[in-house]
Amino acid sequence: MKTIILPGYSLHNKEWAVELAESLKQKAEGEVAVHNWEHWRTDGNMPVVKEMAAIKREIGGREFNIIGKSVGSRMAIRVISEFKSQVNKVILCGIASISEGSKKAYKKALSNLSSEKIIVFQNTDDPFVPYSKVREFMKVINPHINVTEKSRSDHQYPYPNDFQIFLS
Repeated sequence: MKTIILPGYSLHNKEWAVELAESLKQKAEGEVAVHNWEHWRTDGNMPVVKEMAAIKREIGGREFNIIGKSVGSRMAIRVISEFKSQVNKVILCGIASISEGSKKAYKKALSNLSSEKIIVFQNTDDPFVPYSKVREFMKVINPHINVTEKSRSDHQYPYPNDFQIFLS
């Protein structure tokens, strides 16, 4: 089983993703891959169509787990919508936008997935969107999805053990 990690937008998220991948590789079966955003190399904007094509190549035709942080969570929703039949488990953390557009995209992507295959981690006082608002947002998407509160007041998600337990 392949696990693909979609980090946040900023380059500092690469370190988080690489550390997470190393931790998961020690305990996980199968391949763990970090998606490297093109804009990290070019200093440009995020070309969504190119990123989706690159992610499609990384996934191949296999079943996969996906971990998305911040903008990576939003991209994970796009990936899930396109490759729903290949999705095994989904971890979203640091959800950074809960707009009406996001709500529609999340509903579309997660509608036919079992809630037992999805978990959301959100810090109590994440500066983008706090846990309480993400919990309410996800209740509208699917009230059975586990939204786990983590006691932090930043946008960091250093929870490899929790992620591993869920993926096991």
